Amino acid sequence: MEKKEQLYEGKAKKVFLTDEDDKLIVSYKDDATAGDGAKKGTIVGKGSINNRMTNILMQLLEEVGVPTHFVKELSDTDTVVKKVEIVPLEVIMRNTSAGSFAKRYGVEEGIDFDEPTFEFSLKNDDLHDPLINKSHVLALKLATKEELDRIEELSRKVNETLKEFFLKHNVKLVDFKLEFGRLPDGTIVLADEISPDTCRFWDTETNEKLDKDRFRRDMGKIEDAYQEMFRRVTSGK
Repeated sequence: MEKKEQLYEGKAKKVFLTDEDDKLIVSYKDDATAGDGAKKGTIVGKGSINNRMTNILMQLLEEVGVPTHFVKELSDTDTVVKKVEIVPLEVIMRNTSAGSFAKRYGVEEGIDFDEPTFEFSLKNDDLHDPLINKSHVLALKLATKEELDRIEELSRKVNETLKEFFLKHNVKLVDFKLEFGRLPDGTIVLADEISPDTCRFWDTETNEKLDKDRFRRDMGKIEDAYQEMFRRVTSGK
């Protein structure tokens, strides 16, 4: 497959056109940002880890009936994906209080929920990705009711599957962000990535943070945390 001109560059990835109209190549970068881009840096090896981890997890989810945009891994940092129209929403699933949830509601981090919480935010950096509810989504015609129901169904399946998977590797899935896209026939599929950039991972015994919070909060040992997560995900594979 031929990588052609660059279509888009985001904070963590570049997207390229290919010689197949319905396929794109995603190239992961070592660049890191936080606070809507206010903080910038580099996490050495992050691009490779996020690419390979995402592909492993996307294939795991395909096996349990979650459709994804994954097609084929080309290299440590490059992957072929199906071309989709991204639904301009981010889904946040939370199993434990942390981050913005703890700050917003004035609670401590580490409270395990009886049931996972499910949130939508508007995918808009200029507006700082504000929370948005279903009626607002429908009013703005960002998605249909049927699409929202399908996205929630798939998100809960992803949470259930990944929680179980990570527990086997002594990792607690605290919370995570998902994005979805539409195929040309309207099918909703999981897109974007699943990595320490988009998830909060804590060691089940020590609660040590193994994710991007180490960069956000200047905790140090950032590369070590990403490498440790990749080691656990691939152990026994």
